[in-house]
Amino acid sequence: MNENRRARLDSYFDALTVLSDGNYVFLTDMVTGCSRWSKSAVDYFGLPGEYMDNAAETWEEHIHPDDREVYAESIKAIFNGESDSHLMQYRAKSCSGNYVVCTCKGVIMKNENDEPEFFGGSIRNHGQLSYTDTVTGLRSMYGFIDDVKVICWKKQVSSIIFLGSNGFSEINDMYGYNFGNTVLRELSNVLIRMFGEKCSVYKIDGPKFAVVTTELSPEELEECYRKVKLMVTQSFYVEGEKIILTISGGMITLDNFSLSTDTIVSCLKYAYHESRERKLGELYVFKNNINDDSRHYIEKINTIRSAVTEGCRGFFLCYQPIINAENEQLRGMEALLRWKNDEYGMVPPNEFIPVLEQDAIFPKLGNWILYRAMTDGKRIIEKYPDFIVNVNISYAQLQHKSFLTNLFQMIENIGFPAKNLCLELTERCRLLDIELLKSMFSLIKDNGIKVALDDFGTGFSSIGVLRVLDVDTIKVDREYVKDITKSSVDQKTVMCISNLAGAFSADICAEGVETSEMRDILRDYNVGSYQGYYYSKPLVFEEFMKKYVNGK
Repeated sequence: MNENRRARLDSYFDALTVLSDGNYVFLTDMVTGCSRWSKSAVDYFGLPGEYMDNAAETWEEHIHPDDREVYAESIKAIFNGESDSHLMQYRAKSCSGNYVVCTCKGVIMKNENDEPEFFGGSIRNHGQLSYTDTVTGLRSMYGFIDDVKVICWKKQVSSIIFLGSNGFSEINDMYGYNFGNTVLRELSNVLIRMFGEKCSVYKIDGPKFAVVTTELSPEELEECYRKVKLMVTQSFYVEGEKIILTISGGMITLDNFSLSTDTIVSCLKYAYHESRERKLGELYVFKNNINDDSRHYIEKINTIRSAVTEGCRGFFLCYQPIINAENEQLRGMEALLRWKNDEYGMVPPNEFIPVLEQDAIFPKLGNWILYRAMTDGKRIIEKYPDFIVNVNISYAQLQHKSFLTNLFQMIENIGFPAKNLCLELTERCRLLDIELLKSMFSLIKDNGIKVALDDFGTGFSSIGVLRVLDVDTIKVDREYVKDITKSSVDQKTVMCISNLAGAFSADICAEGVETSEMRDILRDYNVGSYQGYYYSKPLVFEEFMKKYVNGK
């Protein structure tokens, strides 16, 4: 297919996508026979790819046997010139093996000589969720995503807010779900009224909404948010009951139109999370700053996210040794994620992990980290059978329903001894229900895997967590270690943590050990292991092997 015809195919396809209203789009070049289909259709039905030759025959294989004859006759009429359009309903098999009802509309597009040139149209999958929220009547998440795609296609600068009510489950518990739905409907009316005609309001999921505008400035949108927040805390009545809602919200300004909608949604979710967890509901504006490399932050996030989808391209692990405090021999290592490419160079994980944790794609990256760390660690365990590999686990992984299944399958496939693996719970795991954590980590411990609490002394770690989770190690946050040679307060803090760990039969690992003086003081507090630059910076695996394994 020559480049000119491919360019025309793509151009017409993009135009159809804008008008699709959430349907799958297909477009066939009747001269070359090449077709392009929506990626969402490719993924849902397991098609060979977005570009296909003989797409009609390929698609026919997915249609229910009882519907194929009528479909084939309609397609034959199109390509024989007997018909200019196509409208029918049939059942099509998804990649899961289930049949869903589809309505297909297609039309012939002719050239200047009135000759058939393209055949294109759309397919509506009636098995998917509606583009309209059934409770509020607002457009749903699917409609929001489609509308953002249109904004990007039209290159319209816009501002977008994600907002939601915190603790909405308490309203459902107190008044019942029917009343809770009434509250959501009234809240949607408030949002429509307060944000005005220059904004579009969407119902996302649960008690969360989105607001999009191409007309209001970010400052005007932020002022509307403040008015909503004030109103629902002071004068919000539903069926005569005064309801007090606490609102959190995150906002971004969209002025880069090459971003994927997944990246945009992830940034919005991150901003919403920061508002809820750290800003007491104050609107958190996602800063798309220009960094030292003259690139916008959100562009960098978009590139890194794409790298995850492309087989975790550019990601690699470094390992920092964990040293036995008693004899200063190697006890284990912690796997630390890094990412690098030619355009951005080395990007620290704290620049992208918090955003990607809000993304459905994060478990894929988490599985890659686990696989790589265990594969590398197995080489060391062959020489040192008691060697421990520590891997940080995000709440985004733990809440994924297949996490444990994937973990245990990975251990079996690699042949990695479960007793040599230690999972570190990161600070954000506090977002999960403690009973869920208790249930999951009971299974993890039953399979011989160790558990550590990372960054002890920060927001996540607490006595309450230690009471319900059977942990092997408490890692003292470096914040309490960096000044321990001169701060009596930090010395007392570490002593208290050590006593607490002893009460729960847990070991202590001190992070951030950078000098021999720090090491010596920590010895007085029953610290079992050290980690920090005094012993080594994080090393790529081959350097780690050369320093600690091969030369021994």
